[in-house]
Amino acid sequence: MTDARSGTTTLLDVAREAGVSLATASRAINGSERQVGEDLRERVLAAARRLNYSANLQAQAVARGKTNIVGLLVHDIADPYFSSIAAGIMQAADDHDMLVTLAHTERHPQREIEHLAALRGQHGQAAILAGSRIDDDDTLHALSEEAAEFERGGGRVVMISQPLLPVDTVAFENHAGARNLAAELVDLGYRSFGILAGSARLRTARDRVQGFQDGLVTANIEVDTDNVIHGDFTRDGGHAAMSQLLDRDPDVECVFAANDVMAVGAMTACRDRGVDVPRDIAMAGFDDITTLRDVSPALTTVRLPLEKAGRMALELALDAAVGEPPRLRHVPGEVVVRQSTPPLAR
Repeated sequence: MTDARSGTTTLLDVAREAGVSLATASRAINGSERQVGEDLRERVLAAARRLNYSANLQAQAVARGKTNIVGLLVHDIADPYFSSIAAGIMQAADDHDMLVTLAHTERHPQREIEHLAALRGQHGQAAILAGSRIDDDDTLHALSEEAAEFERGGGRVVMISQPLLPVDTVAFENHAGARNLAAELVDLGYRSFGILAGSARLRTARDRVQGFQDGLVTANIEVDTDNVIHGDFTRDGGHAAMSQLLDRDPDVECVFAANDVMAVGAMTACRDRGVDVPRDIAMAGFDDITTLRDVSPALTTVRLPLEKAGRMALELALDAAVGEPPRLRHVPGEVVVRQSTPPLAR
C-alpha cells in the first residue's frame, strides 16, 4: 500500500510486489549484516523500480550506522585540478553504488571543518578532503579533531594532500616533481628563471617552489629573490604575478608557475604585453590539467594522475579495517616537455 498522507510508495509495497517479507525487502535494499541471495535481491530491486520506490537514506543510516554517501570537499571546483580528482572519485563511487556529495570551500579552512561536521551528522560513509593545507596549527588541530569524530562515528576520512593528519592520505610528490622539472629545463639549456610561486601559506605551492629551486641548485643556478613572485593559486593570480614580473623587465629565459592555471594566466599576461611564448620567454607549469589541450603553445608541465588519485582515495576509504593505522600512498609526477620550452641554443 501507499502512504495515504504522502502518496509515496512504502517499503511494504515493495515487499508485497516482490512476494517477500518486509524484513527481506529491507535487507535487500538497505543492507544488513544478514545478506540475501543475489536472485532475491534483484527481484526486490526490480519491484522497487517498477513502483518508483526511493529508499529513505536517513532510515538506512539509523539501521546501519552510516549511509552510502561519500562527501568530497574541494577548495575550488572550477579549478580543473579538483574537477579531475572529483571525476576519479565519482567513477570509483559508481563501481560501489555510492553517492558523492560535493562541497566547495573556496579555500576557507573553517568551511572545510563545518562541511565535515555536517557530513558526520548525515552519517556519511567516507569523507575525502582534497587540497593543500595551510600553515595554521590551530586550524589543523581543529580539522584533526573533527576528522577523529567522523571516524569514531563509523566513517572514514581520506586526504588528498600533505600527510599532516592521522588519517589515510594520498600525497602527490610535489617537491620531487618540481625538482625533476628544473633538471629537465637545465638540460634544455635554460639558465635564468622566474618563479610564479602562489601563496606562501599553501604547502603545495611551497613544496613545488622549493623542489624547483633545489633542482636548480644542483646545477649551480640560483633564482634572484626578486624574480620569485607570490600570488593567488589561480589563473588571475598567475596573470597578476606575471605582469608584476614583466614590469621588472627581468633578464629571465624561463618562468616556472607553481600550477598550470597560474601558467595559463601568465601566458595571457605575456600575450597582453606583446611578449611571445616561447620565442621571447619560455613557460612551464605543474599538474597537466585537461584545459591544457586548448592552450597554445602546448605547455611543459609535470603530469599528475589526478583521476587515479581520486579513485585511490575512495578505495582507501572503503577497504579500511577497524583499528588499522593511517596509510600513506605516494603518487609521483612525470615531467612532460612540450612546445612552451624548446631547446635553447647556446
